[in-house]
Amino acid sequence: MQQVLGCSVSYRIAIGPQQGRKVFTLQTIPSWEEDDRFTQVSKEYGFSLHAGVAAQAWESSKLERLCCYITRPAVSEKRMSLTPSGNIRYQLKTPYSDGTTHVIFDPLDFIAKLAALVPKPRVNLTRFHGVFAPNSKHRRYVTPARRGKGNKPSQSKVDKRPEQRHQAMTRAQRLKRVFNMPQGTLS
Repeated sequence: MQQVLGCSVSYRIAIGPQQGRKVFTLQTIPSWEEDDRFTQVSKEYGFSLHAGVAAQAWESSKLERLCCYITRPAVSEKRMSLTPSGNIRYQLKTPYSDGTTHVIFDPLDFIAKLAALVPKPRVNLTRFHGVFAPNSKHRRYVTPARRGKGNKPSQSKVDKRPEQRHQAMTRAQRLKRVFNMPQGTLS
């Protein structure tokens, strides 16, 4: 899987007779105009962060549009097509700075690229930093559960036997935990 991930990031073919070669791309001549739409973008060490979008709580249409954007699928079916030779052509939403508008994959290599998008099992997809980080000494002051580094466990957890501590939560306890509902509301 490491090889597939490495090839996916470096635009190389991961599987098949063309293994190790660059993926075939279609390019156009880039425009000479400077694109200043993305002034609040940072690209470092393979990660990019776009900080130019903000929405206030009362801007419901903007919030809805932002939620639709962040929950979109990783691959758009509308921009995908088959070539006459049986390869998969994927049209990019916006051209790359070198003019690349389409990427063409062998079907097996396309499956390998999709496999590289699937996260590893039991890995958190959200990483917390600052006071929300798991190891922050101030986390207990800003989280509802009051958990954090240096916080002593509650006395009720210390007094319980191991089999009681690992007992499954009831439906009411889960609802209370997720939605902060009183336990007698839904049973």
